[in-house]
Amino acid sequence: MSASAAAPVAEDLKETLERAAGDGTVVEPDYPLAELTTLRAGGRADFFAEPESETGLAALLVACRERGLPVTVLGRGSNFLPLDSGVRGLTVRLSREPFTGIEPDGSRLRCGAGAKLKNVAAEAKRCRLSGMEFLEGIPGSIGGGLRMNAGAMGGELFDVVETVRFMDPVGEVFEMPAESIESTYRSCPLLKNQIALGAVLKGEPDTAEAIAARMAEYSQKRWDSQPKARSAGCIFKNPEGIPAGKLVDELGLKGATESGAMVSEEHGNFIVNKGGATADDILRLIGRIRERALTERGIELKTEVQIIGGEGGHA
Repeated sequence: MSASAAAPVAEDLKETLERAAGDGTVVEPDYPLAELTTLRAGGRADFFAEPESETGLAALLVACRERGLPVTVLGRGSNFLPLDSGVRGLTVRLSREPFTGIEPDGSRLRCGAGAKLKNVAAEAKRCRLSGMEFLEGIPGSIGGGLRMNAGAMGGELFDVVETVRFMDPVGEVFEMPAESIESTYRSCPLLKNQIALGAVLKGEPDTAEAIAARMAEYSQKRWDSQPKARSAGCIFKNPEGIPAGKLVDELGLKGATESGAMVSEEHGNFIVNKGGATADDILRLIGRIRERALTERGIELKTEVQIIGGEGGHA
């Protein structure tokens, strides 16, 4: 289909999806995703929307399912690399007010999927609840954090999760206790095909001073060991027996480049965008590292960063 013929089709589909949502949600065709990612790389979404309500999100899922359109969920873009060829179907981000709330409830915080993890840590500190200090340095949201079982400084998100609310691909909403949900290292299989809507996190009472001291300690460790340049956080999951960053260092690949992409000099498990890096640049660098790890050490590295494209989708 020519570009001139595709434009009216895209406009018709945009209007159809907006009518289906019925809550004022705006659907944007041919939307650039790079600026929504911390790596600042990648292609465009066929359509992009930030739903105004849970009912609007559910209606969009139904409309996309009826039309055979895949749906991809984007969090804060901190662990997300869209292919240069783009992401098919509808990409949604739960960043509007109904999805970003953080409500204290005794020793618990009720958090929307769009709530920033650093804001959750700050609210826990304000409420004098310990156990969530490690979240302060993770540049993501509750939804993405749940899907990836995000972690840092020896803690993982599911360590403090009590219940999870989620929506299935046909728009039905469920809530489950965390103990009934499988969670492993950097993975929550349930949420690969469901959309996290929020979670209840449980903390332990502590003094504001003790919580602040731990947050300061974690922050210092992070700034001492991680790059300040644009990145997606850790690129690889740690294989058994050796941290991925140490492995990359031992392979002599710190500082390795592919055009605008470079393995960080500060931490071998980070790839940074020096400026103008494309998703292809980053993927070539990932491929070089994986090949060296396999041929020289017999280790098959698995990516932690979510590489999205083609049919995309997790709903």
